[in-house]
Amino acid sequence: MAVDTGLFVAVTLVYLAVTIALGYLGYRQTKGDDDYMVAGRKVNPVVLALSYGATFISTSAIVGFGGVAAQLGMGMIWLTVLNIGLGIFIAFVIFGKRTRSIGSKLHAVTFPDLMGKCYQSSFMRYAAGIVIVIAMPLYTAAILIGGAQFITSTLQIPYTTALIAFAAVVTLYVVLGGLIAVMYTDALQGGIMLVGMTVLLALTYVQLGGIIEAHTALAAMSDLVPGTLAAGGMTGWASMPAFGSPIWLTLVTTLVLGVGIGVLAQPQLVVRFMTVKDSRSLNRAVLVGGPFILMMTGVAFTVGALTNVYFYRTGGEIALAAATDGNIDTIIPNFINASMPDLFVVIFMLTLLAAAMSTLSSLLHAMGTSLGFDVLRRTGSQGASMKRIQAATVVMIVVSVVLAFVMPGSIIARATAMFMGLCASAFLPAYAHAVYSSRPSLLAAKLSLVAGAAAWFVWTAFVHVKESAALGLSNLLFGVPAVLSAPWQDVDPLVIALPLSMGALLVGCALDRHRVHADQDEPARAA
Repeated sequence: MAVDTGLFVAVTLVYLAVTIALGYLGYRQTKGDDDYMVAGRKVNPVVLALSYGATFISTSAIVGFGGVAAQLGMGMIWLTVLNIGLGIFIAFVIFGKRTRSIGSKLHAVTFPDLMGKCYQSSFMRYAAGIVIVIAMPLYTAAILIGGAQFITSTLQIPYTTALIAFAAVVTLYVVLGGLIAVMYTDALQGGIMLVGMTVLLALTYVQLGGIIEAHTALAAMSDLVPGTLAAGGMTGWASMPAFGSPIWLTLVTTLVLGVGIGVLAQPQLVVRFMTVKDSRSLNRAVLVGGPFILMMTGVAFTVGALTNVYFYRTGGEIALAAATDGNIDTIIPNFINASMPDLFVVIFMLTLLAAAMSTLSSLLHAMGTSLGFDVLRRTGSQGASMKRIQAATVVMIVVSVVLAFVMPGSIIARATAMFMGLCASAFLPAYAHAVYSSRPSLLAAKLSLVAGAAAWFVWTAFVHVKESAALGLSNLLFGVPAVLSAPWQDVDPLVIALPLSMGALLVGCALDRHRVHADQDEPARAA
């Protein structure tokens, strides 16, 4: 179905006008470093929850992971369980309160800055900043791809035009308004996303004859699973893959654990905890954030799986066959355009734009501040140069746009899982140690960060076949796409790297305690 161009233009102009107005409001309220970097540490808990949720949920969840659910089925709902349990409750209550308290006490304004000040180490600040600057453009590019693909499929405009215009609008208000502008626009975008996903779920069930009929029909389609997926362990779209099979390992280790655990150490999310004035604000934010994430991810994964019923009823083919050029990132856009009323196509268009813009703006802010404030800051300097940070933000969006043009299809979900897995492997143990230890060990943090990041990169480049085959390093050096055979080549790098990172932290703590005891015993032996 072609969207009504006049209707779309009218609705979009109103949306952009409100977005620009909120960005301008953020610009007017940005008076100093704290305002630009951490929104003045006085954000309303509802705004925090919507901003956090809208940043967390992007086009990668709706388009990318929705497409994966169409391919692999309802097992993706386990990711929703982890998103709420870990990404909201544990993140806000266990990590958020300590992060807010310590960040306020140390006057930390970015995630690398928090790590550097907790450990009193420029190494930790530089290392965390460099990991963000190198790896975050991959995730950012995936967000750009998701937003641009839906604009292209809906309006039939060139992909290049959609991508560049999309990036330019977000960059404008991030560069000028800082985190206040980002969080104000996030709250608006989160509200739009909530309305859009609620209506999407309702209309999907209406299209398929109701909840019971839709899921009964999905369960009855198990005999239509393609041979390649069945050989990999898939048993149907309404059931989990066979335990231990390649598809089960991909679903559980890469998608569910990679993203479900990885969210705890996302720099662009951690900084949100430092934007409120007290811990009670975080408690209140949980009450909004939990239901929000349930509606965002739960709806995307449910509708994604149910697109198989729609495409089979209307065209005699499963969703994977209905994907454009076999690209699963096109399944949700194709379903929306084919099945929904023209008005809802416009609403969902805005939902995807809101999802993409909210996450993209936060990633741009995180990359710009990491490069301009943490990595390029002169040794001993404590202040922030707004011009340097703004210039760094522009540089990082240019890098991300270039990556978006060269990345392959069906990449959105995988790029998201890769970035989140790397963040968990490199940052999570050291981050937890920093906020929960009265005397955090710098040696332990260094060992953990280096071991986690190195193990993740090695496993990605040489073992996890989905990435190692594409990168080509394993084939170049060893003549094979992956140096280990199944099942290891289907195990996500997070499953290997995170335990190694935790082990390195424990070793570092033990070595530090031994050194301290040795230093204390030396005067006694001398006496």
